[in-house]
Amino acid sequence: MIDVTLLIARLLFVALLYIFLLALMKTGIGLVRGQRKKEKGWSIAVEQGPKELRGVQIAVHGPVIVGRNPGADIVIGASYVSGRHARFTLMGQNLFVEDLGSTNGTTVNKQRIDGPCGLHDKDVVTVGDVAMRVRFN
Repeated sequence: MIDVTLLIARLLFVALLYIFLLALMKTGIGLVRGQRKKEKGWSIAVEQGPKELRGVQIAVHGPVIVGRNPGADIVIGASYVSGRHARFTLMGQNLFVEDLGSTNGTTVNKQRIDGPCGLHDKDVVTVGDVAMRVRFN
């Protein structure tokens, strides 16, 4: 009789232990997912320009190069755009854009820039006739 009672107690203990571990894992996974959803980051969306570029959106996790070069992250196939025209760079939570010595320049909110320029949410960066809006979301 005691053996049966001990066996039932052991099985109940193991079942409770598994339930506890499952609940612990579910809570941990939920916390990780919640942190990812709340994590904010920068994105670049092409709003104006050639049809094939309009609507393109890129999340910024590192340097983003804009230019005519096929190796650029955003390729603009126009003769007035340099091979490596402009670069978006993250510094902490801040996003900067700089012209890379192009002939025709880069503008932020219709103002030509001549060095690294800090960006704000919803600023518009223009390279030639391609307008890109940056968003912090």
